[in-house]
Amino acid sequence: MAAVKKFPKAPAHPERVCWGCDLYCPAKDMRCGNGSDRTQHPAELFGDDWDQWGLESQEEEGASAVHPNLKP
Repeated sequence: MAAVKKFPKAPAHPERVCWGCDLYCPAKDMRCGNGSDRTQHPAELFGDDWDQWGLESQEEEGASAVHPNLKP
């Protein structure tokens, strides 16, 4: 069984890699795709705090025992 590669949160040069699969190919030598475009890293698309999106709302929902839209 092969070990799963850890997905980097903030790579130094995300533009050099295709992030579309677990191969993490160089952008100029993609092996899995049809060679059209590379998949961008989430930090390139959404900013450096991409891994924190939605966590605040999840914490708030977890703190309340009853969902605000449901009647007890």
